[in-house]
Amino acid sequence: LAENYNLVLFDWPFSEKRVYEHGKYTSYEPYADDLITIMNEMDLKSVTFVGHSMSAMIFCIASTKQPHLFKRLVLGNYFPNNIIALHACIIAYAPIAVDPNDAVSVEKFKNCLKNMGVEVAISLAKTVFFSDYRDMLEMVQIPCTIIQSSNDVAVLLNIGNYLKEKIKGVSSLEIIDMTAHFPQLTAHLKLVELLKAVVVSGPAQI
Repeated sequence: LAENYNLVLFDWPFSEKRVYEHGKYTSYEPYADDLITIMNEMDLKSVTFVGHSMSAMIFCIASTKQPHLFKRLVLGNYFPNNIIALHACIIAYAPIAVDPNDAVSVEKFKNCLKNMGVEVAISLAKTVFFSDYRDMLEMVQIPCTIIQSSNDVAVLLNIGNYLKEKIKGVSSLEIIDMTAHFPQLTAHLKLVELLKAVVVSGPAQI
C-alpha cells in the first residue's frame, strides 16, 4: 500500500500504559476527539481510514463530528455493541480470537495485551465491552466498506449485513475467507489485496 498511497499510522493511548489517562477514556468519544486532533494537526482532509474492531466505531464517531475530514471508512470485524466480543480480548482466549493454527500471531496478540498493563487492560475492557453505539450508525454519512472474516468467534457474519443496512452512507460488504478476528495478523496478504481493490484509485492518504 505504501507504494501507491500516503500512509499515516498511529497508536491509540491504551497501547502504552505511560500515556493512558484512566479518567479520560471511559467512552469512545475521547478517542474520536484525539483522532480529529491528529488530522487537524497534520492538515489531513478527505482521507480514507482503515480501522479494525473498536477503531472502526471510533472512526464512525469522528466522521459524524467532522465529515469533511473523511472520504471513505474501511471497517473491519466490528460490532457496534461490543459486549459480545468479551472473550476475544482475554489472553486465555487468544488462540480463539486470532487463529489456533497461527502460533506466531497468537503470541503477538498476547504480547500486545500484556504491554497494556493490567490497569489499562481492565479500564479498556470496561469501555469496550459495555459500549453500545448502534443508534449512531444512522448518523454515518461517509461511504463505507465493511470487511468481515468468514469465521469470526467475536463478530458473526450477520453483523456485517446489519452494519450495511444501518449505515446511511453508501456501503459495501466484503468477506475474507479466514478464521478468527484479526485479518491483519492471520490473513494480511488477503487483506492488503482487498484494500487495494476497495480504496479509490489515484493518490490518496490511508
